[in-house]
Amino acid sequence: MPSATDRLDFAPPRDAGSVRAFGLALLVHVLLIAALTWGVNWKRSDQSVSFEAELWSSVPQAAAPKLVEAPPPPPPEPAQKAPEVKATPPAPDVDIALEQEKKRKLLQQQKELEAQKALDKQKAEALAKKEKEKEKELKAKEEQAKRLAAQQEAKKLEAQKQARQQDADKQSQAAAQKQRQEALNRMMGLAGASGAPNASGIAQKSSGPSGSYGGKVRAKVKPNVVFTDDVAGNPTAEVEVRTTADGTIISQRLVKSSGNAAWDDAVIKAIIRTGSMPRDVDGRVPTPMILEFRPKD
Repeated sequence: MPSATDRLDFAPPRDAGSVRAFGLALLVHVLLIAALTWGVNWKRSDQSVSFEAELWSSVPQAAAPKLVEAPPPPPPEPAQKAPEVKATPPAPDVDIALEQEKKRKLLQQQKELEAQKALDKQKAEALAKKEKEKEKELKAKEEQAKRLAAQQEAKKLEAQKQARQQDADKQSQAAAQKQRQEALNRMMGLAGASGAPNASGIAQKSSGPSGSYGGKVRAKVKPNVVFTDDVAGNPTAEVEVRTTADGTIISQRLVKSSGNAAWDDAVIKAIIRTGSMPRDVDGRVPTPMILEFRPKD
């Protein structure tokens, strides 16, 4: 069943001057009742008819004053009650209902808006709190990472320091061991040393060839070189030669080419023809040895 509010929504708009017209009508009725009351009282008031009469006599005599009795006062007229004007119940005020409905809706909208604002505020606070916690956690992680990096750096520096200390210890130990070994070798090689009186070595025999050994090798190999080509410049061919203890050549290898294949080949063939290398002044044959050959030497 539709409510009164629903019916009022479709009612025609009420005249804006109905309240004022109702008030004016009530005032006119009150004034009319007052005027009627005053008119009735005026007609009921006592009206005495005055008249005059003349009497003639032969002797003028003064007449005694006539006893005039005062008329009794009229009984008090009961006060007439003003006719009761029964106000008809006003028709449903459509404007008031609409206004109330608007106020109710506005109040409801304000409440919903306030509730939404409160919800948004709670969400914002929760988000801010979450962001703050996240930032705090991130900061803690960064600090932890910094501490770990600092610890790792300290460990690295300590390891480097220990490594340097170990290297220094090893070097000092190696130097001491070398000094001990040199002293021991010097003492062991005093009896059978083969060096010159002014030699400063510690070995019994020199490990390298003597200064005159190169000339001996050249004198033995050069006659076996067969090369008649004309060569620009004086290129050098380097050959590695390995021998046995008695000087027999067991291998030869070109380690550096002269740039002239014919000269390189002639040098290799000459070493093969030589067959063995001469002994040095100490009776030994150095091996391996690198020999240099130039076509114009």
